[in-house]
Amino acid sequence: MKFTHVQIQRLIELGLNTGLEYEFANSIEREANFKQLEKELVKQNKAALKRLHEEKRPLLKTVEQKLIGVLTENGFIEVITPILMSRGLLEKMGLTPELFRQVFWVDEGKKRCLRPMLAPHLYYLLRKMKKIWPAPLKIFEVGPCFRKESKGGYHMEEFTMLNLVCFSCTEPLAELLDLADKLLDPFNIPFNITDEYSEVYGRTIDIVVNDVEIASAAVGPHELDKNWDITGSWYGIGLGLERLAMVLQGYQNIRRVSRSLSYQDGARLNI
Repeated sequence: MKFTHVQIQRLIELGLNTGLEYEFANSIEREANFKQLEKELVKQNKAALKRLHEEKRPLLKTVEQKLIGVLTENGFIEVITPILMSRGLLEKMGLTPELFRQVFWVDEGKKRCLRPMLAPHLYYLLRKMKKIWPAPLKIFEVGPCFRKESKGGYHMEEFTMLNLVCFSCTEPLAELLDLADKLLDPFNIPFNITDEYSEVYGRTIDIVVNDVEIASAAVGPHELDKNWDITGSWYGIGLGLERLAMVLQGYQNIRRVSRSLSYQDGARLNI
């Protein structure tokens, strides 16, 4: 005899990741174990809410603050672009039909959407700002993105991205790897660098923590550059803040650290 579906759902909501397939001799033993586990998990969730009350800011925002601090200390300038994105800018990224199916369009003609990524707007700004500011040009943005993602512990339809780009750099790959190390240094976590393939950029360099990809990077020149009137060397990194916050806490469910009406700072609210 195992936990019921309702019991498993409740334990997962409260943050239990293991022991859900345990076999019990009878229903009395199962109910006793469930009540004890639920009591302990509720206590942990209340403690998390108490920390939020005392510290005033959730982990997701402190992660963002630390990342912004590293970037500004290394000469990057924060920019702010619209959440709505034109189809024309999105098409310049060479998206596949599968990626286009993930887009949230906001009009019947599918001319504008909720941005599924930050890169098109940063590309657009690069074309403008490279004529105004001296090289190397370093800009970044942190903000929400939206995709019709597949369900799972690592995916959400609304998520927070940090995208950065350094244009007209001298050694893009070496500088990228150095910056990746600096970005993660405040969190004191080991990470691996792996070569992967992206439908947009082709070869990418992924940053992996505990088998979870938290960031993907690329270097240029790249064939997409011609769509934006960009020539020269560059490197860019896109980092998912919720994924980083999730691995820092050892969670299996990314929704615990996301924008939510059910969780706040990792704690379930129906406790």
